[in-house]
Amino acid sequence: MENLKALIQRQSGNIIYRSASIKKLLNFDKILKISLFISAALVLGIVLGFVVTLCVASFDFLKSVGFSSLLKDTWNPLTDEFGASPFIFTTILVSSLSLLLSIPFSLSIAISLSDKKGNKLLQSFLNTSLDLMAAVPSVIYGFWALFTLSPLVRLLQTKLGFAPMGVGLFTAVIVLTIMIIPFSAGISREVIKLVPQELEEAGYSLGATRYEVIRSIILPQAKSGIIAGFILSMGRSLGETMAVTMVIGNFNAFPKNIFSPANTISSLIANQFNEASGLHQSALIFLGLILLVITLLVNLAGAFILKGSRR
Repeated sequence: MENLKALIQRQSGNIIYRSASIKKLLNFDKILKISLFISAALVLGIVLGFVVTLCVASFDFLKSVGFSSLLKDTWNPLTDEFGASPFIFTTILVSSLSLLLSIPFSLSIAISLSDKKGNKLLQSFLNTSLDLMAAVPSVIYGFWALFTLSPLVRLLQTKLGFAPMGVGLFTAVIVLTIMIIPFSAGISREVIKLVPQELEEAGYSLGATRYEVIRSIILPQAKSGIIAGFILSMGRSLGETMAVTMVIGNFNAFPKNIFSPANTISSLIANQFNEASGLHQSALIFLGLILLVITLLVNLAGAFILKGSRR
């Protein structure tokens, strides 16, 4: 009888302990859910804070000049002329050209580094080098472009019959291409590694060549992640400031050719914001708002492309 009583007490204690454990787990889940919600709301609040702050700071410019400045091409703060179209055009042009130039290099690097049959020692060295390149500050790329790339571009301009300035749109595109390759290649490399090895082996077993396996199996499987990597890279190139400012030539007009000096939105703000005041400062903040809108549109377009690729 005493043994039965002890057994009942022991079982009752286990039930109570398990109930308490389940209750603690449920409380932990609730706390985690609330924490995640607060974190998401905080991120949204920060983005909205950016937008509201930029809108308020650019209100004086919008009240005086308005959105018509987006269609004008003359920028002269001394006469209160703030045409923004050259900077918007150059920003999109430089980012698009650098992205297009980086695609073949990024894909080649990603495929080579994710090859499961490649030289592991060489792949390890190249992986480390790629990660280090992604961590280099943009001002270092700017110095390198100014002292190493610019003389080479000057020599090319001389051979082609252009004014040998060394800086301009072409130099900015090249340095931006070099800067975004580590990002897009690194993301593409990790996505390609996630492709199941069984699919590759199935392709080889059917007699496919290495090229056919890459084209018909690996790239279709990793397509959405690769696109995401390129979109993130373009997002960086849109807002890049120091490297572009040092080599683009800082000329407030539409570029006449690929070697012409120009200005992006970020380089214009970097050059003039410290000396700006009043309407001039409000105009620069308005350009910052335009850059934010362009970046958001690029991200939305990327999300739409990713959504379509998953179908």
